[in-house]
Amino acid sequence: MILRQFLHSDPVGVSYLFGCGGKAVGAVVDPIGDVGRYLDAAHETGLRIRHVVDTHIHADHLSSGQALAEAAGADYVLFAGARASGAFRGVRDGEVLELGNVSVEVVHTPGHTPEHICLLVTDRTRSKEPWLAFTGHTLMVGDVGRTELASAAEQGARELFRGLMRLKALPDYLEVLPGALAGSVCGRGLSGNPVSTIGFERRNNAAFRIDDEDAFIAFMLKDIPPPPPRAAEFRAANAGALAA
Repeated sequence: MILRQFLHSDPVGVSYLFGCGGKAVGAVVDPIGDVGRYLDAAHETGLRIRHVVDTHIHADHLSSGQALAEAAGADYVLFAGARASGAFRGVRDGEVLELGNVSVEVVHTPGHTPEHICLLVTDRTRSKEPWLAFTGHTLMVGDVGRTELASAAEQGARELFRGLMRLKALPDYLEVLPGALAGSVCGRGLSGNPVSTIGFERRNNAAFRIDDEDAFIAFMLKDIPPPPPRAAEFRAANAGALAA
């Protein structure tokens, strides 16, 4: 399996290119900024980009997802229930995207946003067990994603808890590759380290280690971070841009 991580400082975020080197096919997750850097990386690694996935409709930046999909001749992928206009490939919980010897299972984890998904990745040349998860803004290193829809903060926190419990059921060794890190407005006390494991976060992430639903909701509703600047504008643009 090939994996490349892209760290962004303005806006703060993390994107990924990954795929099967043997079959020369890959995908990009949560692209930000100039699409050329992903096309160049795909060329350098010999991957044809088949899917471009946004883990959710972002509110802290303008997504490059659709533009990259068009440039690469790839599917643009969102959760099937995403409230977005225009053409995209809608995926559902449990659906598997095949990238040669790499399989990608969709895990619906609403809460940060209603349409949020995580991606559970298995390299079948190494094991039948999953190796890593792209967790977007659901689980990050040091925190979990704040509830983005303030009008439904309690319900969002409840959904987030249930999604996190699904991630907790995964093996401790599983790598966590988040969509944000220190400096992002999408979490509290995020680490500058852009990779962790389920087990480490279970032990050391104040929100992720809470196993009681009511306690988790109380924790999440205390000192809710303010929404990102231009949050409504960015979310509307990222949803409506699909109509272009």
